[in-house]
Amino acid sequence: MKTPLHIVLFEPEIPPNTGNIARLCACTDCQLHLVHPLGFDLSEKQVRRAGLDYWQHLQVKEHQNWDELLLWLQENLPCEPRIFGLTTKTKTSLWDVQYQAHDVLVLGPETRGLSPEILKQINPITIPMREDAPVRSLNLSSACSIVVYEALRQLNH
Repeated sequence: MKTPLHIVLFEPEIPPNTGNIARLCACTDCQLHLVHPLGFDLSEKQVRRAGLDYWQHLQVKEHQNWDELLLWLQENLPCEPRIFGLTTKTKTSLWDVQYQAHDVLVLGPETRGLSPEILKQINPITIPMREDAPVRSLNLSSACSIVVYEALRQLNH
């Protein structure tokens, strides 16, 4: 199965996170979508170093804004888009979802997460953490990996 999932980085800010997620996408056949504005230039050494020599194996599409992404998904997916957004602002666990081929996973900017406006348009999910955790969330690329591999496990990919 080619392109089992679509990974969307909405306004990413930290180059190494984007590079790590790009590498994850190259290793799993997931398509990466980058929604502008980006907090860096894609040619930055930190992005390339994290992606190493995988960039030529990566399916990546850039979108100028959220609406352009939604239009692309509507026009290019073989089914109605199912969009899940990772957030700490929900009780719905990533394990409560039955993932399907072509599902879309959206991750927001590292310093502020997805806006309430975007969360209203998608299905918010979270990675459960202990209640007294000394941090507010996981690193973006770590969180992305957890959800991608759970979805791939369910898809037998």
